[in-house]
Amino acid sequence: MNSAPSPTLQELFREGAGYLEAREVPSPRFDAQVLLAHALGISRSDLLQRAGETAPEAISRHYRERLRRRGERVPLQHLTGVQEFWSLEFEVSPAALIPRPETELLVEEALRQGAGPSARIADIGTGSGNIAVALARELPAARIVATDTSAQALELARRNAQRHGVAGRIQFLQGDLAEPLSRSVERESLDLLLSNPPYVSIEELATLQPEVREYEPKEALTPPGRDGLALYPPLLDAAALFLRPGGAVILELPAGGAERIPALMAGRESLELLTVRADYSGILRVMVARRRLP
Repeated sequence: MNSAPSPTLQELFREGAGYLEAREVPSPRFDAQVLLAHALGISRSDLLQRAGETAPEAISRHYRERLRRRGERVPLQHLTGVQEFWSLEFEVSPAALIPRPETELLVEEALRQGAGPSARIADIGTGSGNIAVALARELPAARIVATDTSAQALELARRNAQRHGVAGRIQFLQGDLAEPLSRSVERESLDLLLSNPPYVSIEELATLQPEVREYEPKEALTPPGRDGLALYPPLLDAAALFLRPGGAVILELPAGGAERIPALMAGRESLELLTVRADYSGILRVMVARRRLP
């Protein structure tokens, strides 16, 4: 009795797309294509060119196992181990949030604020290190301090800094928010302080897709207590303490967070709001404030 012929790559892709679609995975065709290309160790464009080739048995097994896990809503990036940010490839893992496209706005705003090539920068809650590494690549003499509460996230960030050749210019420190800055940064010495802090409330977390609520680190998503903006006052206090006059603090906001900026800025006379920038969906996503000049 003859065994069934091995499928072609095109047939294997169609099988995977149908499997993911049946499990209501978002973007099933895209995900199936990415997983098959990853299993083969080739690009998606190369996969299209090789669609008629027979799939090796080992590749089929590897691919179907990844499909099964994706069907369980494991994030695609955790299965491939990488995510693009600022046109750079970053290693990702469950130790830190997967970098999001909207967070690139923080990098854009940092460069827009006129940070020179030798700027002094703090990245609070660095996670995978995507913000710090992107800025280090853009500013060839910048010195950056990157903090995180998680030792595992910091190790991931170090690997990404090494991957992109900037590890020598980023100091990674473990600790809560800006607390580690007191060990390594003089007051009024920073040009920029950036953060994409945890801002998802407990109530909102329950409404998010399973890829987020079940597989990404909750401590990087939700702040203590029930207030999604609980960490913004200490971040603004740190900015007032460590920024030089004229230096900028740049913070990512949750949807609706911009409405509370006046209350957050109240009583912080050393800071002035410069702008609140919308993301590509029209959500006011990034606030920029400046340490007032004397």
